[in-house]
Formats: sequence, C-alpha cells, structure tokens
Amino acid sequence: MEWLKELLKDLPNATELEKAIAKGIGENFVSKADFNTVNDTKKQLEVDIKERDTQLETLKKSVGDNEELKKQIETLQEDNRTKDEEYQKQLKDLQLTNAINLALNGKVHDVDLVAGLVDKEKVIIGNDGNIVGLDEQIQSLQENKSFLFKGETTDPNNPTPGFQKIGNPPPNDPGAMEDAIAAAFGNTEK
Repeated sequence: MEWLKELLKDLPNATELEKAIAKGIGENFVSKADFNTVNDTKKQLEVDIKERDTQLETLKKSVGDNEELKKQIETLQEDNRTKDEEYQKQLKDLQLTNAINLALNGKVHDVDLVAGLVDKEKVIIGNDGNIVGLDEQIQSLQENKSFLFKGETTDPNNPTPGFQKIGNPPPNDPGAMEDAIAAAFGNTEK
C-alpha cells in the first residue's frame, strides 16, 4: 500500500481515495499466504490426479483379463499402503527429531551432534504425545559424555578450582601482575 500512497500523495482527497482502494482490495483480493497455500495444494493435487490417471489407463488396458485386473488392483492397493507407511514413518521421525532437539536445546554445545547420539528406536511417542525413553538416554549421555553438555552456571562466591588471581588490583593496572608474582615468590623487588 505504500507505493499507492506515494502515487496519491499529491491528489486532493487522497486519504478518502486510499480508504476506498484499501476496501476494494480487501474485498476483491486474496492474501499472498492464502494464495501460496492454495497454489501448493493445487500443484500437489495435479500430481495426484496425473498419477491416478496413469493407474486408470493401466487398468483400462487390462479390462479384458479379469485375473490381470485383480492383480493390478492388489498391486495398486499395496503401493498405496506402502506410501502411507512411509509417510507415517517420516512423520514419526520428524516428531522424534523435534522432541529431541527441543529437549536438548540450551543444554548442549551442539544439538545436532548430541541428537545424532540418541537411539530413536528406543524412544517411543505415546498416544498422549509424551516421549518415553528420551530422558534416560540424555542422562546416560550426560554421565558418559559430559563434555558435550554445557556446564552449570557457577556461583561467584564459590569459585571453581584452578588458578585464581591474588588480591583485587585496580583495573588496567599494568604492575598488578608483577606485584602478585613477586608476592607469591617472596621477592619484594621489581
């Protein structure tokens, strides 16, 4: 609509004209998202229709032989069952992948790497949508390969073991490190 406002800015009664045009567009046009959805559905349906037409032509050619027709129908039914099973398997895999990524998000350094270590065959999606077996695998990975997981945030009052700075020198003091080293070795000279 901005392009239209730019064109109409110098005309008298431009705001009334804009309102009338916006109303007309709202009543006579479809949103881009709705158009894309319908267009994608149309394309998929065209592919499905071509596939069905091919199947019907094949059946037409074998009308003379009843046994051949029965075999073709059984073959087509089996193909359709196979396609449905593949779709259900892909859907389950997608659900498991999303559940695993959601469970690992923010807990690990590399979600894809850790998700690849989860055995999807041992994870089950219940009828209520709950994932069974995922928490146990994540806990096992956390115990055995803890380096893949982000550490817990540390309390500033309880520092982690290791080298610690001595004292509280003023920030940006170039002599602070030398003083700390000298104090640690009992050397008072600089």
